Amino acid sequence: MTLVGLGVNVLLTIGKYAAGVLGHSGAMVADATHSLSDLLTDFAVLLGLRYTHKPADEDHAYGHGRVETVVTAFCGLILLVVGLGIFFEGSVTIFHATQGRVPPKPGSVALGAALVSILSKEFLYRYTFAAGRRLNSPSLEANAWHHRTDAMSSVGSFLGIGGSLAGGGQWAILDSAAAVVVSVFILRAGAGIFGNSVKEVLDTSLAPSQLDSIEKLALEFPEIFDIHKIRTRRIGFYVAVEAHIVLDGNLTLKRAHDIATVLEDKLEHLLGRNALITLHTEPHEPSGGPRHPRKYGAV
Repeated sequence: MTLVGLGVNVLLTIGKYAAGVLGHSGAMVADATHSLSDLLTDFAVLLGLRYTHKPADEDHAYGHGRVETVVTAFCGLILLVVGLGIFFEGSVTIFHATQGRVPPKPGSVALGAALVSILSKEFLYRYTFAAGRRLNSPSLEANAWHHRTDAMSSVGSFLGIGGSLAGGGQWAILDSAAAVVVSVFILRAGAGIFGNSVKEVLDTSLAPSQLDSIEKLALEFPEIFDIHKIRTRRIGFYVAVEAHIVLDGNLTLKRAHDIATVLEDKLEHLLGRNALITLHTEPHEPSGGPRHPRKYGAV
């Protein structure tokens, strides 16, 4: 799916740069620069997917999922850089226009390029996002949003270029104004993607709703009196979970092991086939009273 996006982005980048230069459209040149950033993230995602699925080894006991995190952070960072660049360029052009330096009227070729970009990038967004959800890959989903922001950028370019063509004269400034507005959406998407990656690097625990699901699943077992000291973190496209489960102290070691194994299988089904589940068994103390409150924390 990333190879498809790579091929489309190569064609779009070349076509939009040509349309921007020939059509004298600053918005289309900025749009082409955004597509160029898509090329960089496509290469990054391909590299990440190549190494993320490598099995655990002596140096990486939890596998290579952090490669996915780094790639996702890179995608977010690229979005931030591109968004700032588009915002700055458009703002400077608008400022010059207020000083009497009206930008040239864009050509119709730029309008056609914007329309082609909207359709192709929206298709890539839907295609890549569906694949990311199916594979549980944050970097693919991040790359999908990169396609969506490029489509949004092209929508802004289309409106700005169209307004400039329809009005002419002072209305040519709409070309740059559209680029500035779209850059805000690009910056917002980049900040969200980059921020989530930083949280993952800091070993932020799973959402409370997921923690509740883990506890609820464990307590469906009649032999389990309690589950506590739940520790979770996300590692790329999978998660790691450690927890203590309280069982009847009179159970045989084999029976306790079998219960823990079944629970691990169910948790993997809940959290994904690549989840890393580690359970510690404790004997139930009858004098200890009812089930005590959970204790959560990152690994």
